[in-house]
Amino acid sequence: MADMWVTIANERGALAQNLADVSGDQWATRSLCPDWTVQDALAHMTSTAHITPPAFVLKLAGAGFNFEKFSRKGIDEWRGDSPARTLQNFRDVQQSRKHPPGPSTTWLGETIVHAEDIRRPLGIQHAYPEDAVRQVLDFYKGSNALIGTKRRIEGVTLTATDTDWTHGSGPEARGPMLSLLLAATGRKAALDDLTGDGVAVLRSRD
Repeated sequence: MADMWVTIANERGALAQNLADVSGDQWATRSLCPDWTVQDALAHMTSTAHITPPAFVLKLAGAGFNFEKFSRKGIDEWRGDSPARTLQNFRDVQQSRKHPPGPSTTWLGETIVHAEDIRRPLGIQHAYPEDAVRQVLDFYKGSNALIGTKRRIEGVTLTATDTDWTHGSGPEARGPMLSLLLAATGRKAALDDLTGDGVAVLRSRD
């Protein structure tokens, strides 16, 4: 757990550094989450770092148990009146260990996947710790909670080309492990990084 939080803090810091020179217009770029700009996605990451399990339950109830409405409220709360303020709000939670309820690996997954939701549309490349990406993908492959990864990759063999990792059976989708993680969590843009007959299967699923 301690090592995981160090990784999360390091990755938050790296993302903040990457965004320090992003221009005003770029903040309105659509993230890999279609309903969010990159500024929205960063505000969502800030919101998540402020939430405790009891607060999560109360806020979700306040949103009528509608997760999209709940997320939107969090974004609106922590999306500053300028990109600079939004970025500073995010910097302020770099060391935060607050989190919603759920398995610990989901907090690491949120950090990596949402960072790519922001970086990829902006053309920013980043090398994540391989062990962290593997840990997150190993968790999500067996879970349908919220994002439906287990269902999405069923009947497809995922094979990493940059490390020794494979999962599943059926037509193969091959590519970098980070791209496999993004594709498994529903980020269609990452499918362009993959090859094999399994890519068409993944592309056909939500």
